[in-house]
Amino acid sequence: MTRASPLPPTIPHAARDAAARWPDLAAVIDGERTVSFARLWADSRAAASALIARGIGAGDRVAIWAPNGYGWIVAAIGAMCCGAAIVPLNTRLKGREAGDILRRARVRLLFTVGDFLGNDYPALLADETLPALDGLVKLDTGLDAFLASGRGAGDPRVDAALDRIGPDTLSDIPFTSGTTGAPKGVLMTHGRVLPPCAEWIANCQLRHGDRYLIANPFFHAFGTKVGWVACLLVGATAVPMASFDVEAAVAAIERLRISFLPGPPTIFQMLLARKEERDFDGSSLRGGTTGAATVPPSLVTRIRDELGIADIVTAYGMTECVIITSCRPGDPALRIAQTCGTAIHGSEVRIADADGRTLGVGETGEILVRGNGVMLGYLDDPDATAAAIDADGWLHTGDVGALDADQYLRITDRKKDMYICGGFNVYPAEVERLLAAHPDIAQVAVIGIPDTRLGEVGKAFVVPRATAAPTAADLLAWARENMANYKSPREIAFVERLPINAAGKVVKSDLPM
Repeated sequence: MTRASPLPPTIPHAARDAAARWPDLAAVIDGERTVSFARLWADSRAAASALIARGIGAGDRVAIWAPNGYGWIVAAIGAMCCGAAIVPLNTRLKGREAGDILRRARVRLLFTVGDFLGNDYPALLADETLPALDGLVKLDTGLDAFLASGRGAGDPRVDAALDRIGPDTLSDIPFTSGTTGAPKGVLMTHGRVLPPCAEWIANCQLRHGDRYLIANPFFHAFGTKVGWVACLLVGATAVPMASFDVEAAVAAIERLRISFLPGPPTIFQMLLARKEERDFDGSSLRGGTTGAATVPPSLVTRIRDELGIADIVTAYGMTECVIITSCRPGDPALRIAQTCGTAIHGSEVRIADADGRTLGVGETGEILVRGNGVMLGYLDDPDATAAAIDADGWLHTGDVGALDADQYLRITDRKKDMYICGGFNVYPAEVERLLAAHPDIAQVAVIGIPDTRLGEVGKAFVVPRATAAPTAADLLAWARENMANYKSPREIAFVERLPINAAGKVVKSDLPM
């Protein structure tokens, strides 16, 4: 796809067009199941018909709390066909966290699974009050019955619904944690998703006929928007992984001749370690992207030389703006490792000081972005929206960086306190809020500390209540039960008091390391 290629107005239209252009080409290979673009579109229409039969229509919200798989894609396209927005939920959330999102988004129907990584998701919601939720569909056991519950792929109501949606229709409401710790719903439209996806395709050289191993989770923009949605636009085959496993990845690479593989640096490090231990045939690998953490130049070189991924690039994006910058194939390893590339076509990036003044080459400040991929705003939160997007349309990312003479972006720091655990953004304020619910904790502060396997993990500094004597083991176990695994701290340190400044704020740099 090139910039001159006409883009479909919405994601369902992209699925329809793919079915018309490449009806017999494999759209998805999910385990032993291979599905053509024609079948994907037919199943998506059947899903839309079933949703219409349940009263789902324009403006409604449909959540998906499930691992990567064919059913996830069908549910998403089907919901969007009806004019509904999908609300993707992180599969590592606990019931309390998911329930909060379902309530705030006023979700009417939930697609989920009965068992994934030992979690029974419907059971996790048993104690949650969800007044807007009218139904639940299990994708692992009930997808076929659900697809058969409407009037089928030929339902004319689906065509009528499809005619009513366009670029300005809400496509999805992913939730992201802000620096305040409260999860915020990000309002995205089809017209704010597809143009940046097309630019990402051009820069990363995803090609027609590629086989794209999608290890990035579908609840994340890099699993959906520049994952299976990108495949719809270019005619590539999506090969979803429910969770990354190096042996399963190697098997897929060899058996299915995977050619395109994005992921955080950890994935490539695991594949390189496996190749050193026991070689495998990765000759089909050609392209991919990485990011989400610091990328050593030596890793870029090894990905190219040892894994054979010649077209590896880095990119920068966030939930509020899917793709902001990217490198280009052919950029030297050092540039790919040390920068996130230049602004994609349709976007502008500038570096600003605390007063909003534009800074010069090499000067460090906040990264601001403006363009067609920036969110509409935050769900039901005009104050947060106004704080994030200024009057001139610039999204204040909260990330700190600098532009070089060639306008390549170098990120020097993440959001003030955020750290990245295994490729997932963790906001200490949210973890602190969750930990504060423990009856034995009086005060708590969380920071990220280095970890050889996950990049960074959480360390919690706890001031116990005067009448309590909790143990680190007890608090860690409680945390694992009450928050997603990547958020759960790995270390607890007990302190008599937290260092605070004159304004009463914790000075985390003064915490004992």
